[in-house]
Amino acid sequence: MPGSIRLRQDYSAPDLRRLASRSKDANQSRRLLSLAAVLDGMSRADAARIGGMDRQTLRDWVHRFNQAGPDGLFDHWSTGPASRLSDEQKAELALVVEAGPDPVVDGVVRWRRIDLQRVIKERFGVEYHERHVGRLLKKLGFSHMSARPLHPGQDAATVAAFKKNFPRALTAHIGHLPKGKPIEIWFQDEARIGQKNGIVRLWAKRGTRPRQPADQRYQNAYLFGAICPARGKGAGLALPFADTFAMQLHIDEISRHVKRGAHAVLLLDRAGWHTTEKLIVPRNMTLIFLPSRSPELNPVENVWQYLRQNWLSNRVFDTYDAIIDAACQAWNNLIDQPQTITSIGMRDWAHIGQS
Repeated sequence: MPGSIRLRQDYSAPDLRRLASRSKDANQSRRLLSLAAVLDGMSRADAARIGGMDRQTLRDWVHRFNQAGPDGLFDHWSTGPASRLSDEQKAELALVVEAGPDPVVDGVVRWRRIDLQRVIKERFGVEYHERHVGRLLKKLGFSHMSARPLHPGQDAATVAAFKKNFPRALTAHIGHLPKGKPIEIWFQDEARIGQKNGIVRLWAKRGTRPRQPADQRYQNAYLFGAICPARGKGAGLALPFADTFAMQLHIDEISRHVKRGAHAVLLLDRAGWHTTEKLIVPRNMTLIFLPSRSPELNPVENVWQYLRQNWLSNRVFDTYDAIIDAACQAWNNLIDQPQTITSIGMRDWAHIGQS
């Protein structure tokens, strides 16, 4: 058995108890109390029990206390082995991830961990396990998330100008309204819901390959949806066609959901059934058209993504009525979550001055 170790004498038992009472670290406090008990002449076994430890652990803390004083009684957790990538290499890897893969060179359209595992090995000569690549990406500030839609023919300058000038455009469109009239910002879009459905990610045991039904039939319906993010409200219709008649039904439905005494500004894309002069726009509504090829300006695009990921994908619809029922149920589920509508739909450029 190892011999007893003499405790340093420059701290008295009252000194250690005073430090324990002032310490904000519970572990340091209980170790100080154990050492104070030792200085009072208590047996090592009884002193160890005061700090919730055994005699050998108390012996280890005596060593640390003798070397570093009370500061030696703090926990010093290991940070693990040093990273095999230098800071410069990590910065280069971050640029690679942000730039995305070259489909011709890399053979993929989005980075997977296994692809980046290969890139790290080829560029830096360091071989990581695929799971560690994921941890490394999180440390570099990356997260696995859904992307917003981007039209390949988009003019970025036009989109930026629309956001910057939106307050001016809004004022021009509603200048005829009485001063102080409450204004609601709404966004509108349509989505096809049908038998040829999508498959989305799901949790499954590692090493398995889960299967989901994938229907090859083509019967479908259209879900017309509009949201007012500031109010957490929405208005939707499930219809058989996307045309002028269907759009008229939808804007009339939106009009009924506008708060009494308020005026709705409806932002929508330039589909033919949106821009036709045959539409009769309700008196409590003004239409503002988004720039062409700019789907990311319309948060309803993200609403469709949310509905598909949660309620519409990985399913088979046997009949047209089943499609309508599923579309209506998904939309109603969203309407029951006003905070989700606000979270998905709020855009700083469109809601300046609105809560």
